[in-house]
Parts: sequence; C-alpha cells; structure tokens
Amino acid sequence: MTGASLTHDPPDTSEAAFLGLLNTHIGILHKVTATYAWTPEDRADLAQDIRASLWAAWPMYDATRSFSTWMYRVALNVAISEVRRKTRIQKHHVAFDPTAHDVAAPEDSERVNESMQRLNRALDALDVFNRALLIMHLDDLSHRDIGEVLGMSESNVATKLNRIKQRLKTLFSAASET
Repeated sequence: MTGASLTHDPPDTSEAAFLGLLNTHIGILHKVTATYAWTPEDRADLAQDIRASLWAAWPMYDATRSFSTWMYRVALNVAISEVRRKTRIQKHHVAFDPTAHDVAAPEDSERVNESMQRLNRALDALDVFNRALLIMHLDDLSHRDIGEVLGMSESNVATKLNRIKQRLKTLFSAASET
C-alpha cells in the first residue's frame, strides 16, 4: 500500500498530560485521603504516596479506559495498603484507640456539621473494602466502574451496597434514638 499508513497516534503519556488529568480529578485524591487518613499530616503523606504511585503507574495507563476509574483503583490500593500496614504496626506496638484520632474533615471548614460527623463515624465503622465501595458510590460512579476498580461483578457491587445501606440505616436510627 502506498501513501498514508493505518497507524494511530499513541496516547499522550507526557508529564503535562498526567498533571492535567490529575488536576482535573483531584477530588478523588481528596476523597480517598479524607476517608483513609485521620490527621492532616497523615492525609498529606497519603496524598503524596498516591501521587507517586499514580506517576509510577502512568506509563501503564490504558487511555481507552476512564482515567477516573484508573485513578480510583491506584489511590484505593495505596490507601488500603497503608491502613493495613499501620494496623499491623499498631497491633504489635500500641493498642488502637479510636478516640485518639481526629475525625476526617474538610480542610477548609472549621466546624463539621452533625450529619457529616455521623457519616464519618459510620465510614469509620466500615472495613476498608466497604468504605472504598461506599465512597465511590457517593461519588456517583456506576456499579460497573466500582466493580472494575474493586475487581467484582456489578451484581456483587449492588448487593454489597444494599447491605451497607441497611447497616448505615440501623446505625443512624440507633444514634437518633439515643
């Protein structure tokens, strides 16, 4: 064949492209760090670890897939690994005292309203996997995207979300009765 070839241009894997996508989806980073780290210092450290992991994984990013889904997968894997690492350390060195930690709160707010405090307590009551599932649901990701990030079927996502919702209803109704 003479003339034009049938090849496609490769996706832009430059640092500028990465930073542009990261800045566009920075809310994911904030949600994950606020959900999995208790103090501002821990949130900053976790955010740095997530950014480093995203950059390290950037060459393997498949541009035919959603960047936000890929970013959630990397960010949650880093956050969950960090929680597990810290839990192992605490188990062997110091008894875990949940009252010794700050409740995750937005940095720009001096006072978190009561419903946000209740939601944070409910999130803290969930294991790391269910917490990840719930924050992606609250971020309006489809069951398909959540399943892709967490490696499960859409129907399993729906089932687990229904169980989490029932558990949260029970927790909230019990809290309002006291």
